[in-house]
Formats: sequence, C-alpha cells, structure tokens
Amino acid sequence: MIRYRLNSNEIQFMWHNSILDTVGNTPLVRLNTLFSDFPCTVLAKVEFFNPGGSVKDRIGIAMIEAAERDGRLKPGGTIVEGTSGNTGAGLALAAITKGYKCIFTTTDKQSPEKADVLRALGAEVLICPTNVAPDDPRSYYSVSRRLAEETPNSVYLNQYDNPANAEAHYKTSGPEIWDQTEGKITHYIASAGTGGTISGTAKYLKEKKPDVQVIGVDTFGSVYHKYFYTREFDHAEIYPYLTEGAGEDILAKNMDFDLVDHYVRSTDKENMIMTRKLARQEGLFVGQTSGLAVAGARKWLNDHASSLSAEDVVVILLPDTGFRYLSKTYNDTWMRSHGFLDEKSELCAQDVVSFIHHENEIVSVSPEDTLQTAIDRMVAQGISQLPVIDHGSVIGSMTESGVLNKLIENPNSREKAVSELMGPPFPVVEMDTPIAGLTSLMKEAPGAVLVKTKSGGYSIITKSDLIEALAGRQK
Repeated sequence: MIRYRLNSNEIQFMWHNSILDTVGNTPLVRLNTLFSDFPCTVLAKVEFFNPGGSVKDRIGIAMIEAAERDGRLKPGGTIVEGTSGNTGAGLALAAITKGYKCIFTTTDKQSPEKADVLRALGAEVLICPTNVAPDDPRSYYSVSRRLAEETPNSVYLNQYDNPANAEAHYKTSGPEIWDQTEGKITHYIASAGTGGTISGTAKYLKEKKPDVQVIGVDTFGSVYHKYFYTREFDHAEIYPYLTEGAGEDILAKNMDFDLVDHYVRSTDKENMIMTRKLARQEGLFVGQTSGLAVAGARKWLNDHASSLSAEDVVVILLPDTGFRYLSKTYNDTWMRSHGFLDEKSELCAQDVVSFIHHENEIVSVSPEDTLQTAIDRMVAQGISQLPVIDHGSVIGSMTESGVLNKLIENPNSREKAVSELMGPPFPVVEMDTPIAGLTSLMKEAPGAVLVKTKSGGYSIITKSDLIEALAGRQK
C-alpha cells in the first residue's frame, strides 16, 4: 500500500499497487442468530471479501510465486489447473497481474457461473465429466495433467499436492484468526477439499495453542470422514453429491489428518438449506461450502454442548460468495427439483430401517458356519442374503444367487465353511446416510447394505426394503 499526505492535517490518500495487495485480512463476523442457543461465541471468517470472491485467492498467489521461485513458471508462460472454480479465479487474478495465460479444467457438476467468471478473467475453460474415476483420462485431474504436458512453456500447479497451498494458510489465514481473536480461539471448524485451508490454518493455530480443537466437515459421498476415523480409503464411500468445492474422491497430500481432532458430515440438503439461512438470518450471502461448514458446526457443537462455555470462541471458515450459486442454491426451481424445498425431510438410512422394522438383531452367519447353516437360516427367515460377521466385524456375505451357484458347481459343498464360499461384504453405512448414498451403493452392492445401529450392531436394508420405504413414504 502506498500512502501520500498533502500535509499532516489533511486527507491521507491510500492505494494498492495491484489487486493482489487486497487479498487477505478478511473480517471475522459474529453469527448472532444461528448459534444463539449455544453459550459460546461463534465467529465466521468471511472469505468472500477477497477480490476473487473466495478463500482460494490466497493460494492462487502463493502457488504462482512458488512456481516462479523454483523456475517452473517462466515469463509469458501458461498456468494449467484443475479447479472447481474458486482456485481458478484466484489464479486468474494473479496471472493477469503477472502476465501469464491460464487453462482450467473443471467438472460439469460446477455451477455455470463459475465457468463464466473464469472466462471473464481471460482463461480458457474445459468442462469434464464428474462421475468418472480420478485416473480416468476424461477426469479433470487427468485432462489438466495432459494439457500441461502438451502446452509449451506451461506448468501444472496441482493444488491438491502443492505444499504452497497449505503454506499460504499457515502464513495468512492462521495468523489472521489468531490476531483477530486475540488468541482466544478454542475451536476452528472448516470443510476440506484439497486440505490446504484446514491443514495450514490448523498447523499455525496449534503451534500457538496446542489445545485448539480442529473440526473438519465433510459431505456424504466423500472419503475424508471415514478415512479420518479408520485410515481406510473406502471406495464404497464415494458416490455423486451436489455440494461443490468440498470433499474428495482422492487423498490430497495437503490434507493432514493428524492436525484434525474431529470430523463430522452433513447432507446436501442440510448444506443448501443452511446456505440460504446464512443469507436470510445473518446477512451473509455465501456459497454451498459455507452452508456445509455451518451445518457441520451446529451438529458438532450440539453433540458437545455440555462441554461448551461462555469462554469458548469458535471460528468457522466461510469459503466463498453466493454469487457463484445463483442458478443453484439460490434458485427455487433448482432447489425444488432436488427435493431441497420439500416440506418432507430427506429420507436417510435410519428412516428406512424404522419403516421396514429391521431394528431387531440382524440374522447372520459366522465364517466357521457351514453353507448348510446359511441355507437353513435363509429359508427359516425367508430372506435372500446374510452378512458374514466375525467378532462384530462384517467380513463377507452370502446371497441367494451365490448359494445357488455354489450348489450347482458342487452339490457336496453344503458342509464347507462359509469362509470358503462367501462373497464380498455388504457396504456398511451410518444411520444418517442420505437416500442418494443408499441408492448409489445398491447399484454396486450384492443386494443390500448394512446400517450401524446405536447399540453397535447392524441392521440390513435390501433393494426391496428401499423400494417399500420409498413407496410407503409417497402414499
């Protein structure tokens, strides 16, 4: 910032050398309505005050300057990146100022406003399909890498694994929150995609105050929540979801789970409704990931309400502006088309279990049981599949078609152990898994999914159960 005074008693003229000087130092705003039922102070770090409208402006500058320092980005070069939209805007602003070209890949899941913003900033934008595997040549990850290889004098910045991403938040977001709360922060809550925002900020805050609680918020359909608790990358957790800019179907290197103390999940419907509430009840016109973060924060705080006090200071990071979701979250037609404005709540696994009365102990077999035992139980109960459970863990499955195939192959297999004949285990989901997750898993699962109960056991949902619950709900 350059300052000029006519004299000591007159007006001070102030200006910035470029738009990049306005990135950061975003305000903390108290949430007065949505958290009025909690004793603690809840503050929002409002990142749409950045010039590009999101928290990603911070890493746009950082990743470009890191590439300049190590010689990967040369004068007149081209920046290639896969983005859900916000990182692209941050990179484009920095590229304009520094004289670079930009090529971005994004997915058909993202709002059209995001692609329009990138094109308005002079970038070339390629739209790739969402529902393909990360290593599929059509994915926006793969296409961006290929374009970087094919484009002369270009660099693929790779925000997912680029250490400059997390470092930017360690140097800016963390110190800002610490200073703005005068070191009184006790809880930091944020969603995660690349992991840079939550990890870099958490690293700084925990260095200053080790007992700061860091809570990550994930969306159903992402692998992060389960990976945090089990350190297992479960492909069964991955299915399409609508919330943009958060969650992943990969493990980004910038996501440091060791810096996170807790993780919570929120559904698409909860995220969209909370996004609208932030606008209407707090005057914060923000995007979908802000709704995700706040919905998750309310869940976590509610579960830990007994341990909260007036001395606690909670900071929730709100990543971006609502102007990028005018055709979606803030459009009534779009919201209704996805059932988000229906008076009926979104169906989840617990609703299905209650509807079909499967709260009782699940019928199962152990790996030591014989195939004949499995057949007898299926016939006696009139069911077509059984989970194989060993000391409380689901390790396999027995299905009607699988049993039939075994008997056709070998009529004498009745006395063989289930462990020799079982198929893959049924997917296991939480009680609050939304209907979209159940239907997606049913496409791949061997006829059923298991639902964890509060008692630590399991309930089972079959395709016919799901049809029955959906049909009954619509009567």
